[in-house]
Amino acid sequence: MIINKLSTIMGKKRIKIATLHEWTGISRSTLTQLYYDKTTMIKLDTIDKLCLALDVTPGELLEYERSGKA
Repeated sequence: MIINKLSTIMGKKRIKIATLHEWTGISRSTLTQLYYDKTTMIKLDTIDKLCLALDVTPGELLEYERSGKA
């Protein structure tokens, strides 16, 4: 399972969705869906913009957790 850590990172850095929207140009609706983990797909371009703006790596933004299902 892939875990989206955007809300955790934004909380630690005290960044609001509106601010991240200004920095990245990513729509507020997309950022809101990502923040509340309501999306099933993220474009690579979006990941790139988020990593650049938040100064994180894709591995810090998205975490892989092995589930018990095979």
